[in-house]
Amino acid sequence: MGNKHLICIIVMLTFFIFSEVILRISAKGPDVKMKKQIYLIPAGDIEVQVLEALESRLEKTFHCDVQRHEGMKLPGEAYNSQRNQYFSSQILKKLHQFIKPTREEKVLAVSDVDLYVPSLNFVFGEAELGGHFAIISLTRLHQSFYGLPENKNLFLERTIKEAVHEIGHTYGLGHCPDPECVMHFSNSLMDTDRKKASFCPRCQGKLF
Repeated sequence: MGNKHLICIIVMLTFFIFSEVILRISAKGPDVKMKKQIYLIPAGDIEVQVLEALESRLEKTFHCDVQRHEGMKLPGEAYNSQRNQYFSSQILKKLHQFIKPTREEKVLAVSDVDLYVPSLNFVFGEAELGGHFAIISLTRLHQSFYGLPENKNLFLERTIKEAVHEIGHTYGLGHCPDPECVMHFSNSLMDTDRKKASFCPRCQGKLF
């Protein structure tokens, strides 16, 4: 009888210890999710209103905390005087040295200079697919760039679309064939204006 009682006690203790471990792991679940974070880095002089609009929208879209980081100077080596543009990939390289995100963190640099990659005349932004870093340019999102009267609401809407698009790439989303999905490739500003600031059901399902 003594051995049977001892075995029962050991089994019960094992059960309670195991249950406690499961409860602790479950309790950590929400905390782990809260570690998912996006850092906004002004690369140059960026209006506070733009950063505030991005913070609000990115938090809702990606269900994570968005924090504004200290600004970063644009690297001189990224500037191409012949094109009067900045090489976006070179700026992303500089970001790697400027901030060291954890596995759950993403970084979005916001610039107001014209960006390019060698294969294209310009880009609205660039991101590391499935990586941590992205950058957007505000330059061609302004109506004034095309000699038109400035429209603040339209400008902010375009900015949000491009930011969500590039952050979407860092979460592993590629370009989407749906012209209304935010992950659709913008070959021109007309493409940006046509698409929504949200994901299509297919991309939404991949993201969450």
